[in-house]
Amino acid sequence: MALVSADSRIAELLTELHQLIKQTQEERSRSEHNLINIQKTHERMQTENKISPYYRTKLRGLYTTAKADAEAECNILRRALDKIAEIKTLLEERRIAAKIAGLYNDSEPPRKTMRRGVLMTLLQQSAMTLPLWIGKPGDKPPPLCGAIPASGDYVAKPGDKVAARVKAVDGDEQWILAEVVSYSHATNKYEVDDIDEEGKERHTLSRRRIIPLPQWKANPETDPEALFQKDQLVLALYPQTTCFYRALIHTPPQRPQEDYSVLFEDTSYADGYSPPLNVAQRYVVACKEPKKK
Repeated sequence: MALVSADSRIAELLTELHQLIKQTQEERSRSEHNLINIQKTHERMQTENKISPYYRTKLRGLYTTAKADAEAECNILRRALDKIAEIKTLLEERRIAAKIAGLYNDSEPPRKTMRRGVLMTLLQQSAMTLPLWIGKPGDKPPPLCGAIPASGDYVAKPGDKVAARVKAVDGDEQWILAEVVSYSHATNKYEVDDIDEEGKERHTLSRRRIIPLPQWKANPETDPEALFQKDQLVLALYPQTTCFYRALIHTPPQRPQEDYSVLFEDTSYADGYSPPLNVAQRYVVACKEPKKK
């Protein structure tokens, strides 16, 4: 029943989202006439080569209207973004509910491990669709936006992706990309699944072995302070793998859709670092270990 209810709510939200998109276009078309008037008024002023009290008063009124129009459109877009966020949350909750319920029974064979190429594509899509934080004027980026860590009392939810420190087969420890299954407040421990072997490798880990991944991208143009800076030590997901390794930031993103350029620690190179490689904001987190000398 829960899955059916989620499907019904998602259908409602999609209808509401469609209406908001239509309202956005209507608002934009309505405000276009005013913007044209602003442009024409400036052209007349340039032709006459003077700023008369008439033009000053007229422009003040036109710009006041333009500001109100922009705020109205912005409010509609924020409502649309809220609908999209709610839809994504419901889709994730539905996936987790199906996983917990087990849509296959014991008589059926276990789920096959996802082909690596498919997994890599899904990880790339997850990075691309991570929402961009768009705050109102004066708002500061929240925890888990870009490089801003989670608050001290934060508990990752089932389905959240995290960097998890686990013991490998050879006994060494490594950071892997994992998905939260549950959290026990009694023991302060997480249960997580290795994203590369879903349903096969489950780990019980303390909170200090878990680093939540960003839930929003930081906008370099408006919130550069929410990004890691050049030469900062991080853990970054090595391209085409599901493991995090220590790296130095080579170049932070310059635009919202750009990735970090990072230098992975690699002793096979003379200076101890790999050539620059691109890693999405989604898969770069702070490294609390000291930098190697």
